Formats: sequence, structure tokens, C-alpha cells
Amino acid sequence: GKNSGLVSGALCVGIGASIGTLIRAILEESFPHSPGGWPMATFLINLFGSLILGFLLAALANSGEDTGWRHTTRLTAGTGVIGGFTTYSTFILEIYKLQLPVCLAYAMVSVIAGVACAGAGIAAANALVPPAGREALR
Repeated sequence: GKNSGLVSGALCVGIGASIGTLIRAILEESFPHSPGGWPMATFLINLFGSLILGFLLAALANSGEDTGWRHTTRLTAGTGVIGGFTTYSTFILEIYKLQLPVCLAYAMVSVIAGVACAGAGIAAANALVPPAGREALR
């Protein structure tokens, strides 16, 4: 029934998020930044996540309806893994801890570069996974 779909979807997201969060935690611990310095690990994690999410969502949309394996993949890999891997909360905390000039630059560059990376991912998916009988995701 409908509830079993909700439960299985929630499990997909939860399992994926656990994986993504674990990978992010390992990377953040492995590549710490100096106090007041550019938080490079979070910055690169968020940019890479934006690129991969843009690619994944466009490739899935181009390959057909959001049902079956596409739906499960979107929930597990997109919402779960990439959602757990990227981090808005750490990004905001790091902005809060930085001094004004670096904080503003980090915030602006992160958002602008994140949107550009998502766009690049979408463009790559549109080139590699042609839309299945409909217009490409833009």
C-alpha cells in the first residue's frame, strides 16, 4: 500500500544519508582547515555534491518517469547519499566562525560556484543521457 512505499522511500533516504554523512565526516576530519582559513573540505564537498546531484537528477529525468528504479535511485543516491554528503549546516557554522571579509567571500563563492557546478552536471547529463522523447532538464 501507500504506507509501505513511504517506509521504503524513507529507508532509502536514511540508508543513503548515513553513507553520505559518513563520507563527509571522514573527509572533514582528514582535511581540517585552520581557524579563520577557507574551509576547503566543506567547500569542495558542496561543489562536488552540487555537480553530481545536477548530473544525477538530469540523467534520471532524461531517462524516463520518476518511478521504479529511477525513483529508488533518486531517493537513495540523490536525497540520501548526496543530501548527507553535502552540508548546509556546516557551511553556515563555518560562515559564522569566519571573519567578515573571508566569511562574505566564502558564502558568495560557495553559492555561485555551487549553482555553476549543478548547471555543469545538468549539461553533462543532457549530453551523455539524451532525453527519452522529451525536452532536456534545464
